[in-house]
Amino acid sequence: HLFSNFTKQSFNWVFLSFRSLALTPIQRPEMYIIGAQPSCSQLSGLSQGQRKLCQLYQDHISYIGEGARMGIKECQYQFRQRRWNCSTVDNSSVFGRVIQIGSREAAFTYSISAAGVVNAISRACREGELSTCGCSRSARPRDLPRDWLWGGCGDNVHYGYRFAREFVDAREREKNYPRGSTEHARTLMNIQNNEAGRQAAYNLANVACKCHGVSGSCSLKTCWLQLADFRRVGEFLKEKYDSAAAMRIGRKGKLELVDKRFNAPTSEDLVYIDTSPDYCLRNDTTGSLGTQGRMCNKTSEGMDGCELMCCGRGYDQFKTYKHERCHCKFHWCCYVKCKRCTSLVDQFVCK
Repeated sequence: HLFSNFTKQSFNWVFLSFRSLALTPIQRPEMYIIGAQPSCSQLSGLSQGQRKLCQLYQDHISYIGEGARMGIKECQYQFRQRRWNCSTVDNSSVFGRVIQIGSREAAFTYSISAAGVVNAISRACREGELSTCGCSRSARPRDLPRDWLWGGCGDNVHYGYRFAREFVDAREREKNYPRGSTEHARTLMNIQNNEAGRQAAYNLANVACKCHGVSGSCSLKTCWLQLADFRRVGEFLKEKYDSAAAMRIGRKGKLELVDKRFNAPTSEDLVYIDTSPDYCLRNDTTGSLGTQGRMCNKTSEGMDGCELMCCGRGYDQFKTYKHERCHCKFHWCCYVKCKRCTSLVDQFVCK
């Protein structure tokens, strides 16, 4: 087992503390040397056992923070045109009170953060940054042409997945809420969405190849396992967000569908137990920042349109100058030269 020397209690990382690494990374890499204690003692939210684990796997910590940052950035991109735009509200909680509600939005943040950890750890293994893993050792795909070489240094998605599963799920698995309680339902929801995020990063990894041969003849190919672009992972999880299943805790202490007419969610699907706020107005209790002052698209009928984005409150119109490259020409050889054009455009902002 990846961490056979430690019990699961050693992995009781606090969810918010894990994500706070994304906003407040430790600035001194030399503090990650095995045996150096100051870096772990400076991390808030860790129990005594967690600090011991941190000391033994210090080289992983900065990449966990990197993965969390990737998750936040991708979340903000995917929801840039929604009322809830994945805003980070403060350094201590990252997503604020939004994740305290068992909503679709919380489901997405858990999944994209877990996927980010898989991505960052897997890549760090390949780049030789971690002492306990290296290049991928995944088996040769059966459908790979016989004359293509399977080798190279691939992203170690197997290790990344296993590490993220142990690390991210630890706190949830250590909770001891009464079976069938609301808190127990939320724990099961978090575990499901963490797994969906990890599987997205794992399953979307694909085979990459490089040609070899005289003058680019590609008489020989070397192939390896490579992570998918994280934007693709984000798009995949965004689709899962749109089709997330509404769940409730059943008599047997397990999550069950609210509407039995739908198919049961698989391990790749997102689930939620609470209805989402409308995010129209600022509400410190729910973590909603509201949409006042948000840009909107007057001609769109989607969520980015002024009618839906502004929740019927109306919008203000103003003009602003837009600068962009234009009249680009290719010059031999080999560069493109463009002019800078300025135009006066209309902008619309929610009241």
